[in-house]
Amino acid sequence: MPVEMNREEFESLVADALDEIPEEFWEQVDNLVVLVEDDPPADMEPDLLGLYDGVALTERDDYAGVLPDRILVFRNPTLAMCRDAREVAEEVRITVLHEFGHYFGIDDEQLHEMGWA
Repeated sequence: MPVEMNREEFESLVADALDEIPEEFWEQVDNLVVLVEDDPPADMEPDLLGLYDGVALTERDDYAGVLPDRILVFRNPTLAMCRDAREVAEEVRITVLHEFGHYFGIDDEQLHEMGWA
């Protein structure tokens, strides 16, 4: 049975995870928004927990005038896979750090090695 948690509580966990990111990383962030969505887009895996949508900092060249990059954290799949609120908090933390890593151009293999997968 999925964990029950309202959107406000879930968004608070996302904010807590963002607070763990060191200031020296935030100083490099440009044109990024972090959003909570209930579910992934219909054309994606339904159990996807998060997604980075944008151009990683390491790949930017002529980047002026574009919409913000997005980190999306999907509430329903996260709640469905967890047994309790503590597990939700940990999964949100890992998801946020993982997607934030993609923003900085870190690939999945490196993220797994760092424990952010």
